[in-house]
Amino acid sequence: MEYSDIEAFLAIVQTRSLTKAAELLHLSQSTVSYRLKMLERELGATLVERGKGVPVIALTPFGESFVGLAERWNNLKREVDILQSGGPRASLAIGAADSLNVYVLPALYRTMSVQSPELFLTIRTQHTMESYESVERREVDVAFVKLERAVPNVLVEPFHLDEMVLVRPEHADNRRAGPVSPAELDGRQELYLNWGPSYELWHDRWWDPYDPSRIRLDAAALIFALMRDPRQWAIVPRSIVDSFVKAGGAWLVQRLSEPPPPRAGYKLTHRYPKPVKQAALDLLDRYVGLLYGGENSGESFHNP
Repeated sequence: MEYSDIEAFLAIVQTRSLTKAAELLHLSQSTVSYRLKMLERELGATLVERGKGVPVIALTPFGESFVGLAERWNNLKREVDILQSGGPRASLAIGAADSLNVYVLPALYRTMSVQSPELFLTIRTQHTMESYESVERREVDVAFVKLERAVPNVLVEPFHLDEMVLVRPEHADNRRAGPVSPAELDGRQELYLNWGPSYELWHDRWWDPYDPSRIRLDAAALIFALMRDPRQWAIVPRSIVDSFVKAGGAWLVQRLSEPPPPRAGYKLTHRYPKPVKQAALDLLDRYVGLLYGGENSGESFHNP
């Protein structure tokens, strides 16, 4: 397969438009269309649904399945280009859950880029099971996830503990000294996000899990976008709260007298890492220990 054909397909996936894909690549629309046809001919399958008057391009089921392979092909090509232009260079491919990439790991990435600029990093956002599979297939060298799983040849180590705290709009009625008891919180005013099995078990001890008045969300950013009434509240990992507090906004952050278990983050590596990657992995472990060690390290709790 030609890299230019893969590049055209990924541009179409990104823009969902032949015209916009052509603009992105600084090519004519006919060239992008030709490259797509060449790729489909080589694969023996249709990647994109075609129809007149359709404003947004849709992928076929085969096309949807091919996206991941195309992205890996593209990443590999970039790594080869860097190797050819700069000579041998240590590299690490890192996969991580979206919330960890956004709220927990930026400090690690910044530190590594400043302290070890010779190390080439590729960072991917992945779902938990995708990360486990990527590590097992050696598609990434290390991954950071929110849930512990048993997967052959994958080592799972806790690297971070995130305190769960109460967050409410800044208001005189909400201020009080000391921790807040969960019993004081009205479940009907909660903006709820399920932070995992252990959190859900704790939560169900205090509030009716089937309460229809509770607003259920699937992204932390929605909590801070929707929380305006002083009576509203949410329970959120401190790393996420700190990020939104720094960005601005009048938020009151309080501890709970009977808090849920801290949210754990786990580091995944292959049981038998490639020898050429070992030095880079050792370097990453050193930075992880410096940034997330102490009371937040895996030494502060036990594996089940």
